[in-house]
Amino acid sequence: MEALPARARMYVTGVAVAGLLCLLPAVPLPSAPLPRTVPLPSASGPDALWGAVASLAVLYAGCERMARSRHLGAPNPGGTFHPVLLAAAFLLPPSAAALVALPGALLIPVDQRPFLARRIWRAGQLTLAVWAASRAHLAAGGREAVADGDVPAALGAAGASVLVFCLVLTLLDRGILALAGGVPVRRGNRAPRPGYRRTTWWRLFLRSLAPVTVHGLAGLMMALLWRSPYGPVAALLVLLPMCVSWWAFAQYHRERAAHQATIRALVQAVDIKDGYTRGHSERVGQASTMIARELGMDDERTEVLRFAGILHDVGKLGVPTRLLTKDGPLTPEERRVIELHPEYGHEMVRGISFLGEARAAVLHHHERLDGSGYPYGLAGGQIPESARVVAVADAFDAMTSNRSYSRARPVPVALEELQRCAGDHFDPRMVEALVRAIGRTGWHPAVTAEDVRQPPGPPAPPATGPVDEPAAAQAADAVADPPGVRR
Repeated sequence: MEALPARARMYVTGVAVAGLLCLLPAVPLPSAPLPRTVPLPSASGPDALWGAVASLAVLYAGCERMARSRHLGAPNPGGTFHPVLLAAAFLLPPSAAALVALPGALLIPVDQRPFLARRIWRAGQLTLAVWAASRAHLAAGGREAVADGDVPAALGAAGASVLVFCLVLTLLDRGILALAGGVPVRRGNRAPRPGYRRTTWWRLFLRSLAPVTVHGLAGLMMALLWRSPYGPVAALLVLLPMCVSWWAFAQYHRERAAHQATIRALVQAVDIKDGYTRGHSERVGQASTMIARELGMDDERTEVLRFAGILHDVGKLGVPTRLLTKDGPLTPEERRVIELHPEYGHEMVRGISFLGEARAAVLHHHERLDGSGYPYGLAGGQIPESARVVAVADAFDAMTSNRSYSRARPVPVALEELQRCAGDHFDPRMVEALVRAIGRTGWHPAVTAEDVRQPPGPPAPPATGPVDEPAAAQAADAVADPPGVRR
C-alpha cells in the first residue's frame, strides 16, 4: 500500500480489520440444529449452512469473473455484481453472509495499482456492507418473511437492507475519496482542478441507489426461489436476465468508449494541423456543456452538444495549413477557402450517426441571427439550436484566449461583449445562459489557453479599444479576424 497516503493506508487497514471482526462469529459455525431461517428447506445443521455459504461464494466469484471477462466486460472495472451478495444477506446469518463476499473480493484480478491495497479495500468494504445489510434484514423481520414466502413483508425488509447496503458502500467510498486526496484507491494523487465541485456523499448515495435497488430485487427473487420447493437451482435462473442486462449495459459502454475514441482522434488531428489553438476545441465543448445544462437540457442532449463544441472546427483539416498560419491579410480567394471549413467539417462527420444534431452545429456554427454569417446566410430560427449554442461558446473562448493579434480579454469583458452582440449575431438565450452559468460557477477550463505556447507577435490592441467590428463578431467569424493565425 506504499502508493497511498499514510492516512489512507490506515483507513483501508481499519476497514479490513472491521470486516474481519464481522466474520469471526461465522468461525466456527454453530453446532446446534439450524432454525427455519436457514436457506435450505431439506437439510439443517452446520454442513447445510457451510454448503449454502460455499455455493453462494463460488457463484458470486464466478459472476464477478464473468462480468470482467472479455466477452461480458463490466463498464466500470470497480463494478460489483450485487444480486448474489444481497441474496446471501437475505438468506444467511450476518457473519455467514459477509463470508460470501470474501473469496470473490480477494481473488478477482485488479487492473490498477496498488494491487494489494485494492484487493484488501474491496474485501473489507463488501464484507462490511453485506454484514450490515444482513443485520438490517434480520432486524426488519425479513428472514421469517422469506421463509414463509410472504412477498409484501419480504419486499419491505429487502428495501431496508438495500438502503443500509448502499449507505455503507457510499460512506466508505466517500471516506477513501477524502483521505486519498480526492482520488479513489489508485495510483496518483493529483489535486482536483480549479473549479471542480466535489460530489457530496448523499449525491453519490442517490446515484447508486437505483442500480443497487434493481440488484436487490434480483437478490430477493433468488432468496425466495432458494427457499421454495424448487430449491437453489431455480434461484440460479434469476441470474440469466441479469447477465443479459449486464452484457447489454457493457456493450453500451463499449460503444460509448468507441465514440469517445473517434472524437479524440479527430480533435488530435485538428490540433496537430493547427497547434496554435490547441485546447480551443475542448474549451468550446466545455462552454457548450455549461450552456446546455443552464438551459435544462437532458444529459443525453448535453453530451451531444459537448461533442458539437469539441468538433466544431474539424473542417480545418480540409483547409491548407498555410492559410491557417498565414501572417498578413487574406486575399478574397483565401477568405472563400476559409469559409468552406464548416462544410468540410460537416462532410467529415455526416456519416457518424451517434453525433446527432452535433453535425448541424459543425455546419452552421458561423451563421448569425441577422443572416450575415456563412456558409448559407441563415437567419433567426433557421439556424439550428445546437449551432447557436456552439457559436456563443466559440466566440467566448476566442475572446478569452491569447492570439497573435490580441490578448485574452477578461471573462467579464468577454461576457459584456457577447451581451452587446446578442440579437444581431448571437442568440440572447444562449448568451444569458452562459452568463448565468459562469456567474454561478466561474470559468475554469480543463485546458487553458496558457497551456499552449504562444508564438511571438506584434503588441496586442487593448481589450476595450476601438475596433471596426464588434469583438464578439470577430471571434465568431474567421473572415473578420485581423491578420495572423486563423481560427
